[in-house]
Amino acid sequence: MRTFGTALAVLSVAALVAAEIYFEEGFKDGEFFFFFFFVDSWQKTWVQSEHKGVEYGKFEQTAGKFFNDAEADKGLQTSQDARFYALSTKFKPFSNKDDNLVIQFSVKHEQNIDCGGGYLKVFDCSVDQKDLHGDTPYLVMFGPDICGPGTKKVHVIFSYKGKNHLINKDIRCKDDVYTHFYTLIVKADNSYEVLIDNEKVESGSLEDDWDFLPPKKIKDPEAKKPEEWDDRATIADPDDTKPEDWDKPEHIPDPDATKPDDWDDEMDGEWEPPMIDNPEYKGEWKPKQIDNPSYKGVWVHPEIDNPEYTEDKDLYLREEVCGVGLDLWQVKAGTIFDNFLITNDIEAANKAAATFKETQEGEKKIKEAQEAEERKKAEDEAKAAEDAKDDEDLDDEDDEDSHAGQATEIDEEEGHDEL
Repeated sequence: MRTFGTALAVLSVAALVAAEIYFEEGFKDGEFFFFFFFVDSWQKTWVQSEHKGVEYGKFEQTAGKFFNDAEADKGLQTSQDARFYALSTKFKPFSNKDDNLVIQFSVKHEQNIDCGGGYLKVFDCSVDQKDLHGDTPYLVMFGPDICGPGTKKVHVIFSYKGKNHLINKDIRCKDDVYTHFYTLIVKADNSYEVLIDNEKVESGSLEDDWDFLPPKKIKDPEAKKPEEWDDRATIADPDDTKPEDWDKPEHIPDPDATKPDDWDDEMDGEWEPPMIDNPEYKGEWKPKQIDNPSYKGVWVHPEIDNPEYTEDKDLYLREEVCGVGLDLWQVKAGTIFDNFLITNDIEAANKAAATFKETQEGEKKIKEAQEAEERKKAEDEAKAAEDAKDDEDLDDEDDEDSHAGQATEIDEEEGHDEL
């Protein structure tokens, strides 16, 4: 009986920590027949917002202009400049209670983005997909955001008690044109990690790095610095006196200046030499500083426990996770979103993101080949234009020679007439 009970307990614990893939989307499926026409399969599960007053941009399924694998690297790409985008999908709801929450996806700013979002949002089941917009409540917002040279960050925003809280740290995102994996890991001990391409770029405590809770300690409102407390490290030397020859004017008449010969006192007024800086001017006199014998150091305001602080061990908890979406704005379209994964399995996410190296190498290889071809084409076009110009110059020279020959014949004929 004891053996059976122990085994049952082990199985129960294992069930609590069993690896789960709650949502996975790679946009790799093909087309299917739907109401007498073919559509990409992702269009069956992802819903386009129809929020009033907004002209939303369209997503297209593609691997882009350069890729490692034309089929495997297909994702959803923004296709129209200066547009809002709002697309979402739902899945079976789950809770991350006493468990990890791993959110991962890939972003490829193929267009060399200048200003626009590259993040996703995670929702509960109350999200209205047909009315998704910028003010729609969400659980988590995570991913890169770029706008000019000043904004190149990874957003990590959690909703807590109806308010969105931004991370207090600055996490820099990737700003090149290749595919990068972004991973957020939230653990049941209220710790977190942010990874880019499987490399940890930030980590810490949810309580420390977000302002979810009031501070544990506050300054004692009853405490005040004693009136006799002297926090001046130095003071003016009471025995120091100003030298008698200190005071000199800041500017003096130029001793080398002379009255111009054409100066007319009646017309120009009384002549005065221009003013110059006085080399003997010493500025405002101040007594020298000495150590303050009464100095007590910097007064530190004593702190007390904050009566408004209450510990929350469930900062990590999201009771109902039910959907994910792309709700963003882009000035220049072309970003490809792919490899969505929501799970409790850190190793599974790590394995999925490990493909970034091969993907990036393939993208760089094709992009370099394309750039080499473009350079050759430009060189060929430039050479063709130069050759055409040379031909035009030769034609002009031939025309000039022809005109010159005709002129000579005419001159000779005119000469014979004179004879």
